[in-house]
Amino acid sequence: MVIAASAAATAPALRQRVLTLLEQVPDPEIPVVSIADLGILRDVVVDDGAVEVVITPTYSGCPAMQAIEEDILAVLAAAGIGARVRTVLAPAWSSDWITPAGRAKLRAYGIAPPHRSSTSRSAEPNRAGAPLHFVPTTQVDFGREPAPACPHCGSADTELLSQFGSTSCKALYRCRACREPFDYFKPY
Repeated sequence: MVIAASAAATAPALRQRVLTLLEQVPDPEIPVVSIADLGILRDVVVDDGAVEVVITPTYSGCPAMQAIEEDILAVLAAAGIGARVRTVLAPAWSSDWITPAGRAKLRAYGIAPPHRSSTSRSAEPNRAGAPLHFVPTTQVDFGREPAPACPHCGSADTELLSQFGSTSCKALYRCRACREPFDYFKPY
């Protein structure tokens, strides 16, 4: 009983330490934002000293998930913490889970952060959301939202060049004011 009580008393501290360490794990495709900034990091569960990190991909075929898992385990191992990583697909990741700090970092890096999702499930990644609605994200869908502002000059006078940018979760836009191209992180 004393051992369990001691473990229970340290679980919140261990969980917080793990969360702090994981805030430093960069997204492999956009290294200026962490997996926490993007909302990929869903939860850290500490049970009887065992650490489980729960993550969700930005989309189910995301090629970066293996690298993210390896980075998580490496950061924690360097701190002397053994853990396992569990990937969950439901509820599906939403671009609404990107933190305000993450949105600012994207903008500073030259990527327009996404508008709020029209099918927003929850701004809180640890809570289950509403049912998913599978609809194409086309220019028509983007048309309901204002054009993304240019992350370089701030102008809203932008045009879509391609539905796909440097990765499939981004679209390629160009600013008509400063003529600079930029990625727009698509809302999901």
